[in-house]
Amino acid sequence: MPQTFDVILSGGTLVNQDGEGLRDVGLRDGKIAEIGDLSRAAAGERIDCRGLHILPGVVDTQVHFREPGLAHKEDLESGSRSAVMGGVTAVFEMPNTNPLTAGEAELADKVARGTARMHCDFAFWVGGTHENAAILGELERLPGAAGVKVFMGSSTGSLLVADDAGIAEILSHTRRRAAFHSEDEDRLNERKDLRVEGDPSSHPIWRDEETALRSTQRLLRIAREKRALVHVLHVTTAEEIALLAEHKDIASVEVTPNHLVLADDAYTRIGTLAQMNPPVRAARHRDALWAGLQQGVVDVIGSDHAPHTLEEKAQPYPKSPSGMTGVQTLVPLLLNAVNDGKLTLARFVDLTSAGPLRLFGMAGKGRVAKGYDADLTIVDLKRRETIRNEWVASRVGWTPFHDMEVTGWPVGTFVRGQRVMWEGDLVTPSTGHPIRFQAAL
Repeated sequence: MPQTFDVILSGGTLVNQDGEGLRDVGLRDGKIAEIGDLSRAAAGERIDCRGLHILPGVVDTQVHFREPGLAHKEDLESGSRSAVMGGVTAVFEMPNTNPLTAGEAELADKVARGTARMHCDFAFWVGGTHENAAILGELERLPGAAGVKVFMGSSTGSLLVADDAGIAEILSHTRRRAAFHSEDEDRLNERKDLRVEGDPSSHPIWRDEETALRSTQRLLRIAREKRALVHVLHVTTAEEIALLAEHKDIASVEVTPNHLVLADDAYTRIGTLAQMNPPVRAARHRDALWAGLQQGVVDVIGSDHAPHTLEEKAQPYPKSPSGMTGVQTLVPLLLNAVNDGKLTLARFVDLTSAGPLRLFGMAGKGRVAKGYDADLTIVDLKRRETIRNEWVASRVGWTPFHDMEVTGWPVGTFVRGQRVMWEGDLVTPSTGHPIRFQAAL
């Protein structure tokens, strides 16, 4: 009797733990049910994937979807729609919302808002603060929690933890890997004299690159003292890459596509649309990030999707806010880099699915393997497209990569066996559920 599946993806090139090769993939009840030659099997639907590559679902471990509090820029529905349109099957969303995601009630509220409303699966970072440090070990194990996120700079109110004692107290209570925006707030405050009205490239952190290095050095020292694991977000400097390469036993590293693609000439071309924090820096730093990626220092890619409206971004610096869209362009930008020879397809998979699995212990995600969730990103490596603002599904409707030509494009997004996006259309909306983590089962 032939096997029966809900869906068979046939004729595609699968990239998974076995390498790369022509294999059919059978999906049943939202899971990967079989991998191999399924030409004689029966299915409710058979999808022809000849000429396409089937990848493990891409996970973006750093997004800001703004809900609750700033829904005029983005909300969980619009941000996740942008994600799946770009081939992303799961996201980790940040805590700097209003109210802050710093307690059990706020986390539960976000999970409830996202469930069966977001188009991809999701988890939410819990903000580590002076006030909640003692209970972070409990909060990081709650359903839907990605872990603890700490702002050492570039934040306000209780989310800002700039002092060594506060960081040490937080790391005394975390058991999972804690994520850090590493920035020396005191150093920034000292250098306000560098700021030039109307010129985003004059911000102290743009000019004074020592801030990032000093803060990361502090973080690593405290983490080693507390025997804690840390994840350093959106690394931007050559000096940080060199430092972090010496501390891989305790520290994992994220870079963003923005910092891999853009350099400081972007301020001349697109002005405040290039303004983000940490900043887009000089080309030597961009080159060092690529070197760190190729040497294995970099563990994951996160988009740091942080949308603002065009009206907000059009304000003269320093009134203009820092942040840009990114979740929808992550896959095209990295596939273009694959075609340019800057990374292999296997390394792309490692950075966007195997890496998040390895670092954060997602349960049943991050691989195309029997028994895992059927989260799949289907791509056409040869397809040439031009990224345009009109394609961006984010509520703000713009990208700093408008008019950029790329080779490599997301064709389909499957979330737990459901074909959510196919050929640029939202096919099955609103299927999102919280990601489960092994440390919290």
